[in-house]
Amino acid sequence: MRLALVIPNYNHQDAIAQTLAQLAQLELSCYLIDDGSNGETQQLLSQLEQQYSWVTLIRHPYNRGKGAAVMTGLRQAYQDGYTHALQIDADGQHNLADIPAMITAAQNHPEAVISGKPIYDESIPKGRLYGRYITHFWVWVETLSFEIQDSMCGFRVYPLAATEALLSQELLTERMDFDIEILVKLYWQGCAVIHVPTKVIYPEGGISHFQGLKDNLRISALHTRLFFGMLARIPKLLIRRKQTAEHWSNIKERGSYWGIKLLASSYRIGGYGLCRAIMYPVICYFFFTGRQARLASQDFLQTVKQLEPNHPDLSTTLSWRDGLQHFLSFGHAALDRMDAWCNRIKLDQVEYPDRHLLLNLLEQKQGAVILVSHLGNIELCRAISVNQSPFKINVMVLTKHAENFNKVLTQLNPNSSLNLIQVTDLGPSTSILLKQKIEQGELVVIACDRTSASSHERVIYAPFMGRIAPFPQGPFILAGLLDCPVFSMFCLKQQGRYHVHLQHFSQTLKGPRQGRMQRLEQAVIEYSQRLEHFAKAAPLQWFNFFDFWQQDASHDRHNSKSSNNE
Repeated sequence: MRLALVIPNYNHQDAIAQTLAQLAQLELSCYLIDDGSNGETQQLLSQLEQQYSWVTLIRHPYNRGKGAAVMTGLRQAYQDGYTHALQIDADGQHNLADIPAMITAAQNHPEAVISGKPIYDESIPKGRLYGRYITHFWVWVETLSFEIQDSMCGFRVYPLAATEALLSQELLTERMDFDIEILVKLYWQGCAVIHVPTKVIYPEGGISHFQGLKDNLRISALHTRLFFGMLARIPKLLIRRKQTAEHWSNIKERGSYWGIKLLASSYRIGGYGLCRAIMYPVICYFFFTGRQARLASQDFLQTVKQLEPNHPDLSTTLSWRDGLQHFLSFGHAALDRMDAWCNRIKLDQVEYPDRHLLLNLLEQKQGAVILVSHLGNIELCRAISVNQSPFKINVMVLTKHAENFNKVLTQLNPNSSLNLIQVTDLGPSTSILLKQKIEQGELVVIACDRTSASSHERVIYAPFMGRIAPFPQGPFILAGLLDCPVFSMFCLKQQGRYHVHLQHFSQTLKGPRQGRMQRLEQAVIEYSQRLEHFAKAAPLQWFNFFDFWQQDASHDRHNSKSSNNE
């Protein structure tokens, strides 16, 4: 996360110098917007820009309004490569000591708007206080939600990508009603809103540019527009209220046991060809009835398309056909798993140029951890290893999410269930068991692209495909505890043949307790970069059919502590 400060200023010459002095210790870049101030204030702001190298002064030739000033700062920060911007008023109302809490909340929920929730003292004018409650009521109506608890506080962290998308599409108001409008419309756009309590004071003798009659009329007109805008969005808003995005671990396996058994029986009778013919209508059924998976597929492929506009695996203009092809790719991978476990795919049919890295370890009777993902067909490597190679592989699995498929696979080949270590979480007993496996010179395979079924808030956020995604801490912590060589492995089907990409990741992830979180974060970032590289190379072999970028804020965990605070 790259964070900048945005401070709109219109004739606030008394408080701005003190505000900047307090902000200096944060060592953050700051965009100070002079919204057509008088000559004396302009001179002061120029002096402050000279005094503080981290301050960039932007001037409006005339007073356009607080909203216009904030938008100027937000858009400039976005253009300069910042991911987030913290808006602060220049009049000294905000408690700057709460900035670290705001930043932490933004780090934990990078795609949400972080808004201050004011705690007022006796200094607030009663008329302003009562007016805020009226606005709260109308915002709740306009969003059909109580998620926005205060829409008028100008102490906020904006996710700039989502904000820029909104500002590019709509012309927002430029006056005091801006704070309300942008928050409601960001919510309409899908942004979560998370509040951090903060003390707000009205300094004695402070300057307020709120024009009672004019601004109240503007706010009333705004609520009228937002109300009618809400009417067209009622279905979407109601669905958003009722549907809390499911974490992948709560998504049940689709497809009955007998349906999958029929597929396996077809495989026994007619092999790959008959099974493939039966598979097509089955996949089409799941495609057209699996809305959540279909939308996740569309979102992922669109993300790849933005990064690789001319990707050979994707259509010039993405359509439902690309999504169906994505589902069919998953079906073909499942059939290849059957082939591999029935020993119909031989080792010499797989490109495995760096296999010697593991053979060298086995000769030394040394174990290793292999970090994998749900990209490609890593299960094929385990099947070949069990049937045709000396590798002893132990795979940590959450089999309840593919219980029917695994049950049928075991009937095809009883060896398919060998060395599957079923876990619900990475606890001490798991660590002890896997330590024994490593000491015996065996390999331990851990998937690193899905958060744990029972602890999905203990994550590290890392860049992935130009967005921020949660990755589990557990696999990397466990790899460190096992204190052995670590590799990453991806198995992709390219030009009709499977290619195994084995790469050395680290000699060990173990290290002193001090700096542990930094090591974990660096390991996660390195892994996410490798995952992104291969996912972009073969997007149709990405088999995470859920919202991969889903944040903890979507799991009703607003009050849980993130791993960054542990």
